[in-house]
Amino acid sequence: MELRVGQVAVVTGAASGIGFAMARRFAAEGLKVVLADVEEAALEKAAADLRAEGAEVHARVVDVGVREQVLELAEAAYGTYGAVHVLCNNAGVGSGAEGRMWEHEPNDWQWAFAVNVWGVFHGIQAFVPRMLAGGEPGHVVNTSSGDGGIAPLPTASVYAVTKAAVVTMTESLYAHLKAEHARVGASVLFPGPHMLRTGLWESHRNRPARYAKQKPRRTPYRTLGQWEAAMREAGREVRFTPVEEVAELVVDGVRADRFWLLPAGEHSDAQIRARSRSMLDRANPSYLEHFILD
Repeated sequence: MELRVGQVAVVTGAASGIGFAMARRFAAEGLKVVLADVEEAALEKAAADLRAEGAEVHARVVDVGVREQVLELAEAAYGTYGAVHVLCNNAGVGSGAEGRMWEHEPNDWQWAFAVNVWGVFHGIQAFVPRMLAGGEPGHVVNTSSGDGGIAPLPTASVYAVTKAAVVTMTESLYAHLKAEHARVGASVLFPGPHMLRTGLWESHRNRPARYAKQKPRRTPYRTLGQWEAAMREAGREVRFTPVEEVAELVVDGVRADRFWLLPAGEHSDAQIRARSRSMLDRANPSYLEHFILD
C-alpha cells in the first residue's frame, strides 16, 4: 500500500510506547492520526506532542474491551476525516496472574482477553467494513508478541494465550480479505526482537474495577526497572529495542503489504524452528523444558 499525505491512520494504545511511536511515524509520512487510549492524561499529552510537531490529530479516550466505545471511535474517525486507511489494533495489557494456570483468577483471563483479543476483534468489526466500502487501499496491523505469538511463554500464560489468538485472528482476516479480492491488507506485528520499554509492564494501573483481582497478590507488581535488575542479577543479558524501530518496521511492512512483521532475531528464529520441528516430528515440546524446571 502506498502511504500518501492526507490519508488517515487509527492507532489504539496510542498514548505511549509502540502505539505512540507508530502514530508519530505515520504523522511523519503526512497522515492524519486518530489516537485512542484508555489513559486520558497520557492521551492528551501524546496528542499535544504530535500537534506541536505539525501533525493533524484527533484523540479519543477508548477502552477497546468495550465494543460500544470502539464503534464510537470508528464513528468519530469517519465523522472527522471521512475515511480510514490504516488501522493499528495495538492496545494490550498483561494480566497480573500468579502461580500455575489452575491457580489463576478468572478475572485475570477475562481482562486480558477483553483488551488483547476482543479489542482486536472489535477494531476489525468497527473499521474493516467501512474500509472495504470506501474502496481505497488500506491496511490493518494487529499487535501480537513473540511471547505467545511465536512460542508459548508458560510463565506468562494468560498474556501468551491472548497473543497467540491475535496471530490466528489475523491469519483468518488475511484469508477473508483475499477471498473478497479486497484492496485492504493485513499484518501481524511482533515487536522486538528484544525487550521494549513500554507501559505494558505496569498495565495493572489501568485495570478496570469490573475485572478487579479477587484476592491479594502474593508478591508486589514489579516495575520494568525491577524486572531488568532481577534479570541482570540472574546473569541474563538484557537488551532493548527502541519503539521507533518497531514503528519503522510497521511502516515498511504496510508499504510492502507484508503479513509477518517479524524482525530477525536469533532467539525468535530459534523458537520458530524448535516449535516447528517438534510439531513435524510429532515430538514432545522440549523447547519448554527450561520452564518446567522453574
